[in-house]
Amino acid sequence: MTVFLIGLAAGIISGMGIGGGAVLIPALVLFVRPEQHVAQSTNLLFFIPTAAVALAIHIKRRRIDFKTGIPIMLFGLAGAILGSRIALAADGMLLRKGFGVFLLAMGLYEIFGKRKKTKGKDPKEKDG
Repeated sequence: MTVFLIGLAAGIISGMGIGGGAVLIPALVLFVRPEQHVAQSTNLLFFIPTAAVALAIHIKRRRIDFKTGIPIMLFGLAGAILGSRIALAADGMLLRKGFGVFLLAMGLYEIFGKRKKTKGKDPKEKDG
């Protein structure tokens, strides 16, 4: 039942475009306890069908900027080749620590990063 709940939570996050791996990898490591290489590889397998479904829905609703997305995708493919070679050569504990630092940095950025104003309204203002 644990893996089903982990998959559901990661799928919801993935469908939103946030990145299901941010939920999937830590949840697998904490509750299922595979090696870090296995958790990260499982995330890659999970990503393919969930990304395809989310992509189809976002294309249908015209929410994708292909002019920006295609160059990012092409360079992302090159990065994926390089990254998977690095991951296979790296120690599992190093991968785990690196992923933890990445998640911490992203969390801190989300908490303390600069906020954009939304349509002329200061997000720090409280609704009255």
